[in-house]
Amino acid sequence: MSFEVFEKLESKVQQALDTITLLQMEIEELKEKNDALNQEVQGARESREALVRENEELKQEQSSWQERLRALLGKMEDVQ
Repeated sequence: MSFEVFEKLESKVQQALDTITLLQMEIEELKEKNDALNQEVQGARESREALVRENEELKQEQSSWQERLRALLGKMEDVQ
């Protein structure tokens, strides 16, 4: 009788160990996915910052061209 109880206990312990092992593997997999996503987010953040800088530079360049165009138009009006 006690041998059957021992076998049942051993089976339950083995199931618990198997479950723990599977959960540990899942945790490692999720950590790897999390790291990959964090890297992707960092890359997107850096790309966004670069685009914001480029946008500001283009706005400044546009403003400069507008000023030059206004100056040229002003000179043309003076000539007429």
